[in-house]
Amino acid sequence: MIYTDTRDRAVKADFKTAVINGMNSATGGLYIPVSYPKMDKDLLNKTSEPSFCDIAFNMAKPYVDKEIPDSELSAIIQDSYPFISKLVPIDQVTYVLELSHGPTCAFKDFGARFMARVMAYFNRNEDKNLHILVATSGDTGSAVGSAFQGVEGIDVTILYPEGKISPLQDKQLSTFTGNVRAIRIKGTFDDCQKLVKTAFTDEDLRKKLRLSSANSINISRLLPQAFYYMYAALAVKNRSRHDNTIENPSIITCVPSGNFGNLTSGLIAREMGAPIEGFTAATNENHTVPDWIAMGKYNARPSVETYANAMDVGAPSNYERIVSMYTLDQIRHMFASYWLDNEGIISAIRECNRKTGYIIDPHGAVAWKAWDDIRNGAMKRLCEGLKGDYKSPGLTPNVPDWANSVTGKKAVGIVLETAHPAKFGETVQKAIGREPPMPSRLEAVLRLPDNAVSMENDYEQFKSWLIENL
Repeated sequence: MIYTDTRDRAVKADFKTAVINGMNSATGGLYIPVSYPKMDKDLLNKTSEPSFCDIAFNMAKPYVDKEIPDSELSAIIQDSYPFISKLVPIDQVTYVLELSHGPTCAFKDFGARFMARVMAYFNRNEDKNLHILVATSGDTGSAVGSAFQGVEGIDVTILYPEGKISPLQDKQLSTFTGNVRAIRIKGTFDDCQKLVKTAFTDEDLRKKLRLSSANSINISRLLPQAFYYMYAALAVKNRSRHDNTIENPSIITCVPSGNFGNLTSGLIAREMGAPIEGFTAATNENHTVPDWIAMGKYNARPSVETYANAMDVGAPSNYERIVSMYTLDQIRHMFASYWLDNEGIISAIRECNRKTGYIIDPHGAVAWKAWDDIRNGAMKRLCEGLKGDYKSPGLTPNVPDWANSVTGKKAVGIVLETAHPAKFGETVQKAIGREPPMPSRLEAVLRLPDNAVSMENDYEQFKSWLIENL
């Protein structure tokens, strides 16, 4: 597979180059495959429950072709996924895809563990350490730190905004030791991301250190997240006739969206043959992409702090990948978009629990509320011309091609639950009057000491720290 650059299509790179470099330092662009191979029809048309690891192997194989032997790739897949996603029906036409069963209780585990093992494979014969820089608005950092903890020849530095993530998320990040370090930046996630991107384009720094990225900037974090979209869509396709008697339903995935890496992974799965009819991009008050879909003009902006903090991104990196794959018109045919403010997030957690008994985290709550509104009249009103104001919370004024499937009761929804609700216990308690049960693997983190470094939002200070400490 050849990889090119979102900013310069003349660039041609192999998988190893794209993974190790993270992004193209010459242009600041992101690596993307030149094509998206279709999955074998026999696998797509199987009527039995799909195997997650079989899907992962078959999806990954064309992207690493001739660079990682099949036996090594199979071992990487098996080692990456001692856990899988779980599909939970919460009503007749709604499934929650739980992505919180990995070691850090967030969907980022799926991408981070695969990426760590791929990087370790490519780095095995190098003399100098590989230094990974990652900015996080919540769960990415802990997943990356966990995935790379103790991996020989690789160092990880995690940047996160001080005071703008949940206390438990902060604890997960600040307690790493050894080859994984965390820095609290006095600023926003966008500030953290800018520091990382500046480091990647700093030729002087790159002469001193071998740098790579580990958030959804890196293609090896993005591709494996497509695995669970394929798995869930095939499972729902097979189960739907029994769960709701809808033959060949239109499957709509509702995705909590911040940096838009997760949704981009869904697009990759769809390109590879996943039976997904369309997407709902569900955001918080950082609704840069919904505004672009509604108005046709992309305006990056400073991020706003919300209860769904992992989505507090005003300038999503993966916008570049989305517009490299599709025109705005194509996006409008495929996407609905939706956003909620803080009051709406609390209300959505409460309403989901009241209607279904399910306790959902603040990010998943936005996606659940989007789907619940869409299937209970919001899409019908949109089709009838009652478009509302895109500046107000709710469904933004775009009618996707799959709208008639919803209004005709021929659609089912997959809501992505991207983190365990216990990571946001205070917010959940505010909504439903009690905290969710805490998994033991999160409880253990609370007893560990804080090792994070605090730093101003200053690139020269950050650069000096990297040189001194790495």
